[in-house]
Amino acid sequence: MFGPRQSPKGAYAAVIPLFIQALLDNKPPTIFGDGEQTRDFTFVKNVVQANIKALFSQANAINKVYNIAVGESTSLNQLFFYLQGLSNSTITPQYVQERSGDIRNSLADISKAQQLLAYHPAIRIEEGLKITYDWFTNSAKDH
Repeated sequence: MFGPRQSPKGAYAAVIPLFIQALLDNKPPTIFGDGEQTRDFTFVKNVVQANIKALFSQANAINKVYNIAVGESTSLNQLFFYLQGLSNSTITPQYVQERSGDIRNSLADISKAQQLLAYHPAIRIEEGLKITYDWFTNSAKDH
């Protein structure tokens, strides 16, 4: 999950705020491995939407576990190049050895949430990244 106000600081910072902060600082972000590993990134408003739908769900949807995501794979390279375009930067990432134990590809099966909660992600990766990037740039101007 990603979105505005997500911290790029700390040992467990998520990749999106790290990439954005690196671009704003005019520094190359680090990508572990070849950058072709994929994730199913979802914007925070999708998670909020799913929680609201769960709150008002039918009895057959109660006490179940759901995957809430977009249901689409995005590679770290795709993620970086989209953010690079938003920032109008020419910086390229620094590739380093992949981390031991990292999962190569991760894609959520959101079919149960779609079926039982009528969940359909409202915000796709590109729109969520733009909202998040804009928040970071406006936040940087305020400080």
